[in-house]
Amino acid sequence: MVEQDFVFKKVQLVSGVSSYESPSNIALVKYWGKYGEQYPKNPSISFTLSNCKSVTKIKYRPKKDNEINNFLFLFDGFLMPSFNEKIKQFINRISIYIPAIKYHFFEIESYNTFPHSSGIASSASAMSSLALCFMEIEKKINLKISKSYFTKKASFLARLGSGSATRSIEGPVVCWGESEAFNDSSILYGTTFRNIAPIFNSYQDTILIIDKNEKKVSSTLGHHLMESNPYAENRFIQARKNMSKIKDVLIKGDLDNFIKIIELEALSLHAMMMTSSPSFILMHPNTLSVINEIYEFRKQTSIPICFTLDAGANIHLLYPVQFFEKTQNFINNKLLKYCFSKQYINDHVGIGSKIIEV
Repeated sequence: MVEQDFVFKKVQLVSGVSSYESPSNIALVKYWGKYGEQYPKNPSISFTLSNCKSVTKIKYRPKKDNEINNFLFLFDGFLMPSFNEKIKQFINRISIYIPAIKYHFFEIESYNTFPHSSGIASSASAMSSLALCFMEIEKKINLKISKSYFTKKASFLARLGSGSATRSIEGPVVCWGESEAFNDSSILYGTTFRNIAPIFNSYQDTILIIDKNEKKVSSTLGHHLMESNPYAENRFIQARKNMSKIKDVLIKGDLDNFIKIIELEALSLHAMMMTSSPSFILMHPNTLSVINEIYEFRKQTSIPICFTLDAGANIHLLYPVQFFEKTQNFINNKLLKYCFSKQYINDHVGIGSKIIEV
């Protein structure tokens, strides 16, 4: 499909309510660096999560003549001026593809089940849930819309708000960006990869909250800095090679190579941050302490636990469900002292977004 396939030209005034919940995701092969209208410089693939999610509701009606703005945004029940510019930009971007948006007013309410802006891909869950709500509005105008088109366009729109959001619509494993390893991959939207070994369908992700505060450098700035990073091209080559490797790993359930790829990808991502100009470091001393504890625990027990990180200090522990109890003991005995207020979130691989009946 091409971008023009997602343009819906019909304009009709409607009123109603739409509501969706959409999960965050954790990238296994990371994308870092973008161009144009939210296109990735390299392909990526992720586990869709389940418990870490955004819940969004939109009340919509025809816009009045005297209304300058066309939305009101509430996060956790409060006005959030700091989010308004991003929401405004997103609505403007998607109005090209759903022109009826220009003629409506939207009261948007959203909340997360996890800390936002701390490196747990909160923009992925937030923007994907928002995109789904807007697609529900288009569906009210275009009753003949197919389920497949609805899903692809929701992913397409979500990308215009946050690149990683394109991978949160479905699950359990979603690819985004053109990759020779994945025949149906696209830079326009995420595509679900279903040919995975059974062990990954119930894979666990325990998120250790090392830092609950908003990260000091936004992902938008980090992506921009890749344009001048001297190691960027080699990083893109590395990511493309790892996409091919991880496909084979996911099909076979090869946990040894899964660990090698996942941890290398996490450290490569942060290496790009440290070698940017200006450089920045999002890992904390406690992040490094946890990583060393994981290395030692894996060496002593042979339990196939590994770590990854998004653009933040928090650690994602990935491991098979059969090691849940032993991993929880490890966390409580060794890792809690490194966590902010001893906080962590138990999550697992999920199947994606869900409509909420209103």
